[in-house]
Amino acid sequence: MLAVRRAVREWIAAYAPAGRAVAVALSGGADSLALTAAAVVEAGEVDALVVDHQLQDGSKAVAADAAATALALGCRSARVLAVRVDGDGGMEAAARRARYAALDEARAGLPVLLGHTLDDQAETVLLGLARGSGGRSIQGMAAWAEPWGRPLLAVRRAQTRRLCLDLALTPHEDPHNASPEFTRVRLRTEALPLLEDVLGGGVAAALARTAEQLREDGAVLDTLAGELLHTASDGRTLSIETLATAPAALRRRAIRSWLLEGGAKALTGKHLHAVDQLITDWRGQGGVAVGGGEPGSRLVAEREHGRLALRRERQARRR
Repeated sequence: MLAVRRAVREWIAAYAPAGRAVAVALSGGADSLALTAAAVVEAGEVDALVVDHQLQDGSKAVAADAAATALALGCRSARVLAVRVDGDGGMEAAARRARYAALDEARAGLPVLLGHTLDDQAETVLLGLARGSGGRSIQGMAAWAEPWGRPLLAVRRAQTRRLCLDLALTPHEDPHNASPEFTRVRLRTEALPLLEDVLGGGVAAALARTAEQLREDGAVLDTLAGELLHTASDGRTLSIETLATAPAALRRRAIRSWLLEGGAKALTGKHLHAVDQLITDWRGQGGVAVGGGEPGSRLVAEREHGRLALRRERQARRR
């Protein structure tokens, strides 16, 4: 109990104004139950937000039980948010989008605490490493990325389970968390235990430390890249000469920020490399589609008259 309470107390001291209420995303699992119990003690006023993804039989009852538990723990309110999960990118990604959208809409201006632990952080770093899209992809999750707070990133999953046991709380065991069809589940049940065995333990903590160090380094690079972007920009396009003479790490970060500000979506390392080649290895190649745009159009980054420009290109209708 002490480790979880201490983590929440330190998070509140660092990120939440004194006396301000917080919301907690409660799934009914051990991590979010432990977080809710600690938040009630450390934060005072807590609103519990329970998302029902409606993906399993009985999910409505599970959500109702979680809400009732939140009130019994001392939350001032508990709401069940039923969502519809659909869309591209697989069920995990679609469920995540639906969950975050519902939480954002229901939080009423409050920060939302999420129950991600050190173990979740280690899994996230490994997933990012597999994508191979640079240091940003293995920075993991931040303790505070408004409006999302993650107080338990230094707490092990075993500690949240122990707290639930101490408080006689019965966590809901989501069958999806044991299904090998999900990559994250296989990382949790196969890859990480193997790494711990081969490397002699401490792997999850080491991955979490690496993520923290990379976030600190990344914050400095982002500041410098912002200065480069300001220098290169005329408010709409970027100077090729200014970007070409900048260090690659800063140039690519500046390009990424510029593309995102222009409306690009789902940027990958491949996108950034192709746009970077328009600056450093231009041989007359055409523009690079970077996603985004309005329905029926797409965003394209291209080189024109010594500057990097972003334009919307109409797409032909499919027959």
